[in-house]
Amino acid sequence: MEKRKVPLLDMGALHRPIRAEVLAAMERVVDSNHFILGEDVGQLEKSIAAYCHVPYAIGCGSGSDALLLAMMAAGVERGDAVLTTPFTFFATAGSIVLAGATPVFVDIDPATYNMDPQALAETIPRTPKAKAIIPVHLYGGCADMDPIMEIARGRDCLAIEDGAQAIGAEYKGRRAQSIGEIGCLSFYPTKNLGAFGEGGMVLTGDEGLAQKLKALRVHGALRKYFHQWVGLNSRLDTLQAAILRVKLQYLDAETACRQKNAARYRTNLAGVPVGLPVPAPYQTRHIYNQFVIRAAERDRLKAYLDENGVGSDIYYPLALHMQECFRDLAYRAGDFPESEKAAREVLALPIHSALKEEDIDYVCAQIRGFYE
Repeated sequence: MEKRKVPLLDMGALHRPIRAEVLAAMERVVDSNHFILGEDVGQLEKSIAAYCHVPYAIGCGSGSDALLLAMMAAGVERGDAVLTTPFTFFATAGSIVLAGATPVFVDIDPATYNMDPQALAETIPRTPKAKAIIPVHLYGGCADMDPIMEIARGRDCLAIEDGAQAIGAEYKGRRAQSIGEIGCLSFYPTKNLGAFGEGGMVLTGDEGLAQKLKALRVHGALRKYFHQWVGLNSRLDTLQAAILRVKLQYLDAETACRQKNAARYRTNLAGVPVGLPVPAPYQTRHIYNQFVIRAAERDRLKAYLDENGVGSDIYYPLALHMQECFRDLAYRAGDFPESEKAAREVLALPIHSALKEEDIDYVCAQIRGFYE
């Protein structure tokens, strides 16, 4: 087979079809000279709230800021504990520490890579200062939210959904971000709905939390220069909101392409000794922010794919409880075996909508070639 280049993500190919629309939106903002919390931000907030089936959406500077603002709005403070998984992007646990609280880790379900409700049920009785739970909808698939919400309510904990990778994902017909008290989104450029820079959003069904979040993103002020809380400077740029409004029109088409590409991978890789994503045991809409396989010889396979022009990446190579900055939490290797095993085995393959069928066939042929 002739060698070809298949990048993990081809931003140019994704943006070329909408380039004129995006430039027109940017030009409109430039001509308006309104660059902070302009009309486009308000309109985007309404559209994202409707898309995620929640009453309120508050734009902010990044997905990491969304998590931190959620912690602050939830009243998380020094001495509290917040439960989440150690197999996620750093910001999930980083926001807990920045809020002054202590992360308490819960292992994952190896099939979904998301929080294992049984492990949560076993951990939370040993966490008397638990204030919140952050289930992560990793790779675009929802965590098992019903038992997680039952546990959270039983302990009077807020559930904060980390849906940075999961806009449009669904759990039993309910949209991610609409199940817990607060949901968090990222618009980092690699997301299914990505900005041309940083951006994030916090979603909630609680009017009081929404008003507090709006204040916290502007230094805790409900009106200019009068501060009820100590907040952040974390406002979504009007330019980014204008770009996202254009791209939101194409989000479902992007997701449908990713789902189709995932199905082609499954067909082509049948019989190859790699672990393929499996459907969750509960009804879900997976949006495939990443298509992740498992490989016992993951690092060798990745090197082979690199040599043959196939982009791939590892999300994530070291579970958070093993990170140097969390050494004081006193976790050890072996404490979260499923998270540690996933960190050794996972590999993300190209999945975006600009892929051609022959690109996927080429990727699969290279994987087969490695094992043959």
